[in-house]
Amino acid sequence: MVNNNEHNKVYKSGFISIIGRPNVGKSTFLNRVIGQKIAIMSDKPQTTRNKVQGVLTLNDAQLIFIDTPGIHKPKHKLGDFMMKVAQNTLKEVDLVLFMVNAEEGFGRGEEFILEKFQTVKTPIFLVINKIDQVHPDDLLPIIESYREKYPFKEIVPISALEGNNVERLLEQIKTYMPEGPQYYPADQVTDHPERFIISELIREKALQLTREEIPHSLAVVIDKIERQENKDVIHVMATVIVERDSQKGIIIGKKGSMLKEIGQRARKDIENLLGSKVFLELWVKVQKDWRNKMSQLRDFGFNEDEY
Repeated sequence: MVNNNEHNKVYKSGFISIIGRPNVGKSTFLNRVIGQKIAIMSDKPQTTRNKVQGVLTLNDAQLIFIDTPGIHKPKHKLGDFMMKVAQNTLKEVDLVLFMVNAEEGFGRGEEFILEKFQTVKTPIFLVINKIDQVHPDDLLPIIESYREKYPFKEIVPISALEGNNVERLLEQIKTYMPEGPQYYPADQVTDHPERFIISELIREKALQLTREEIPHSLAVVIDKIERQENKDVIHVMATVIVERDSQKGIIIGKKGSMLKEIGQRARKDIENLLGSKVFLELWVKVQKDWRNKMSQLRDFGFNEDEY
């Protein structure tokens, strides 16, 4: 016989998908919960392309978060791929967090996502992010308007940036998790290999520093990561891929100044990630129209078979 005290020590674990329009703060939320940077943050929409898993291990639960590409109507093969990833995720998880921006009203983007939910049997929370940007009196009407549109299991207003109400959200998430094992070691915060995170950190810096015409036509491929013998230095060689010569010029900058700045900023984050000094070498290469070529999408890590 198991006594009640033993029974209370049920360990829970599960997978939680974070869904929402581009730029509602999904990556900021994931980084806040995990406590370190594993998802890239940019004020340019649609910067997350692959599923990024963040693992939060607590003493009574392990929560595995999947930050999906923002759901939007696709315009090219890469867009199709991103949508497929986001939609397939809905069926594979224990809970879906539908994140919306408190500052922005209900629009066609949200409507498009709610349509996708009609066939989903997974429980769905509505998470209203960026509440630090709106007056508290404005929050209730936002909650009511969404409540009329879909039977959400829970509605939780948060500020991922400030951390408001995030702990409460985590407590509510736990109540919906099934009993389960600890899938990952307690000190592991993501299932992505270091190579992937390093490429994302470089891409983030390039997005932050360049103008509008660059974002979606930019990929980063890690050519080599090697620890130099007898030195506490890791040598990282990476290539930034763009679609046009004009974009190559922008990324390199005057006398290489832009590429140097991208490298310096990325190196700091990579050193934090690896806990070691890093020597980072960057090249820039033009691959025309790579977003519409399946073979190149595969080369750059967008592998449809995995999804």
